[in-house]
Amino acid sequence: MTEPRPHQRPQPATAPTSTPQRPAAAHAALPALAAAVTVTLWASAFVGIRAAGHDFSPGALALGRLLAGAAVLTAIVAARAVWTRRTLRLPRGRPLAATIAWGVAWFGLYNLVLNQAEQHLDAGTAALLVNTAPALVALFAGLLLGEGFPGRLLIGVALAFGGVALIAAGTSSGLGDTAGVALGLLAALLYAASATGQKRLLDHVDALTLTWLGCLAGAVAALPYAPQLAEQTAAAPPPATLTMIYLGVFPTAIAFLTWGYALTYVTAGRLAASTYLSPPLVIALSWLLLSEAPAPLALAGGLLCLAGVAVATLRRRPHPTTPTPTHPDQDTHTDPARPNN
Repeated sequence: MTEPRPHQRPQPATAPTSTPQRPAAAHAALPALAAAVTVTLWASAFVGIRAAGHDFSPGALALGRLLAGAAVLTAIVAARAVWTRRTLRLPRGRPLAATIAWGVAWFGLYNLVLNQAEQHLDAGTAALLVNTAPALVALFAGLLLGEGFPGRLLIGVALAFGGVALIAAGTSSGLGDTAGVALGLLAALLYAASATGQKRLLDHVDALTLTWLGCLAGAVAALPYAPQLAEQTAAAPPPATLTMIYLGVFPTAIAFLTWGYALTYVTAGRLAASTYLSPPLVIALSWLLLSEAPAPLALAGGLLCLAGVAVATLRRRPHPTTPTPTHPDQDTHTDPARPNN
């Protein structure tokens, strides 16, 4: 009676261990695909902002973009509720307050600051400055999450901000350009802080609801620019208005949804590092569509920035560890709690 039982125990133990690995492998490519969509659409946003900025002020452009994005996201949320036949569950208390603050910071302030920066800088230079954000994310990890300051991080940050100095020198033809560099760095800071906060919020709110509420919060915060939007829309040529709508539908609604989905499965630091491809795309699109390109010294500084960001963010080596039963469990627990790995 006791002999068959030991033979039956190992069999169910092997079956469950093999089955969970298959869906994980099958879905492994989806976060990478979502990140690629986000990077491509965000790259086009730099060019669109520069193009529409000739006819719309920074505040009006931010509000028009957010209104278009909020309309699309509201339609998607409603369609999901009908499809799943489930009532919408909104966060409450602190998660709701944090969601609103996050939306005002990233959707509202980030767009406003970036729009203002591109009044002074070409799209490629602005993209190079904003993409210092992954290095800032790594700094936040050391300051706020106790992850420390490895040598690679400090060297990478020093290289990145050395590149910023070159960008400033290459674009310092006037006070406006200097202000544009400062605004680009402020946009990078808002980007880094928002990506860090979003990873924590995804523990309490799903990606679609979070993106929808954040876009609504940003649009409400930008409502003081409604008179400017109405006046400038009436005077703007149709291509400029269509560009503003494009910015709301694709780089805002679609790209933030794919970003939120990818961030659900990937740490904030690694996902932010995927934006390395954005500046080359922006420079190519800007050159093709707007006949603009960064100054040579600014371009050299941008390359130094990207090199520094790579050094700062590609520093962890948790995977080659030999004791597989313990360390993978620790990694999976630290990823949601420490969004900047």
